[in-house]
Amino acid sequence: MGFFISDAYAQTGGAGGGAPYGDIMFLVLLFAVFYFLLIRPQQKRAKEHKKMVEAVAKGDEVVTNGGVLGKIVEVGDTFLTLNIAEGVDVKLQRSSVAATLPKGTIKST
Repeated sequence: MGFFISDAYAQTGGAGGGAPYGDIMFLVLLFAVFYFLLIRPQQKRAKEHKKMVEAVAKGDEVVTNGGVLGKIVEVGDTFLTLNIAEGVDVKLQRSSVAATLPKGTIKST
């Protein structure tokens, strides 16, 4: 057992520490790449969607997140009523509107 201890003392130290800022700079660079490629574009899309949802008005033609086309009949603070077929109105949250369509799009489909 004693010969194991002597081997441990005989080992030399590891290589030098290198640049201590190298690892930190790598992490900062990695965070910057993630921010500009992932986080910032998502924030921009969310801001544009919120602006679009706030601007919807009665008579607008929209597509929901589920892919349903319809014309807005009534607009409330958090909900809106969407006419998806003759005599068929659906109440849904404003945030579920995916996009607004140009006027007359639904009639052409």
